[in-house]
Amino acid sequence: MRSYRQLFRTPEFTPFFLSYAAFNAALTIGGLSLATLVYRATESPLLSALSMFGPQLAQVLGATFLLSGADRLRPRSTLAGTGLAYAALTALLALPALPVGAVFVVVLAQGLIASLGGGVTGGLLNEILPKSGFVLGRSVFNMASGLMQVLGFALGGGLLALLSPRTCLLLAATLYALQALGYRLGLTDRPARAKGRLSVRATWHTNAVLWSSRPRRLTYLGLWIPNGLVVGCDSLYVSYAPDAAGVLFASGALGMFAGDVVVGRFVPPALRPRLATPLLLLLATPYLIFALHPPIPLAAVAVCLSNVGFAASLVQQERLMSLTPDDMAGHALGLRSSGMLTMQGVAAALAGTVAQVTSPAAAMAMTAGLSVLVTLTLVAAGRREVSAAAMEPSRAR
Repeated sequence: MRSYRQLFRTPEFTPFFLSYAAFNAALTIGGLSLATLVYRATESPLLSALSMFGPQLAQVLGATFLLSGADRLRPRSTLAGTGLAYAALTALLALPALPVGAVFVVVLAQGLIASLGGGVTGGLLNEILPKSGFVLGRSVFNMASGLMQVLGFALGGGLLALLSPRTCLLLAATLYALQALGYRLGLTDRPARAKGRLSVRATWHTNAVLWSSRPRRLTYLGLWIPNGLVVGCDSLYVSYAPDAAGVLFASGALGMFAGDVVVGRFVPPALRPRLATPLLLLLATPYLIFALHPPIPLAAVAVCLSNVGFAASLVQQERLMSLTPDDMAGHALGLRSSGMLTMQGVAAALAGTVAQVTSPAAAMAMTAGLSVLVTLTLVAAGRREVSAAAMEPSRAR
């Protein structure tokens, strides 16, 4: 499957795509509004970063306790239910009397819900599309995420200039409710992909099976850590440029959109595996310029260029699916999502802490440098694995 026309003619793909786009629009508007609300109340880069990316920290709990549900729950009911839960929790964040401590309790609850929804979404996409269409379909979903971030952050920044952050949070809650409705009306009520019930034991067992393979381990680490560290840089936009954070977020989303279009639509399948490392390095290196505290126009260009590198995840997810049995696809993609988002939350906390004692600009440059170092280390580990595998036949002889 090589064309968008074929993709959108696939039954159920279009309503699935539109509902996912509504979710990302709500996520961007709600996240920017909440980070702005917390920063105005506390003037803390760390708390502002955690309010926006804190849900990711709860992903580790979801990966530990809930991920078996990604293949053991009915997809349509689960996605509609998580959308309604997000709507209710976002509306709760808009309450004027809600203390900052309670805000973070709600944020962590959102992260637990997201850890399950991410696995169900990935597994259902793998089920709706043929194998040949997975990368193109995943790229379109990433493009939807990027485009909705461009629109969401631009719209969110404009709305915050006219409306209060709490009003914008209510708008995000409405979008979450629409997303849930789209899933309920647009998807077929499929059975679960795997037998059994959601359980902690099943989650741990499948996690152990997935983690037992060294090629999968390296793929997971490459999906989680370099990406997460760069998102730690993103979490400091509000404290770096309180009045222009929306510009930086929108610029980054535009770069991500461009990368997904090029890699998902135009790069031949045979070439894609070679692009993971260059794209991961591109993801981090432009942020090194923040050591010089660049003005907003130059910072926006650097962010846009960097985020083209997020297309590395398309290549890495394709490899992950090639290494994973079909009946574990949802769990494997959920573990990818949960681990990545957990690392993003950890990186946001790390970058926010460094920014507290240095500056947002210095913290962004240091976090990006660490991402480059991790990528190069994983490349070296992968080469050692290939060399060891190549020596095995000669040893057998």
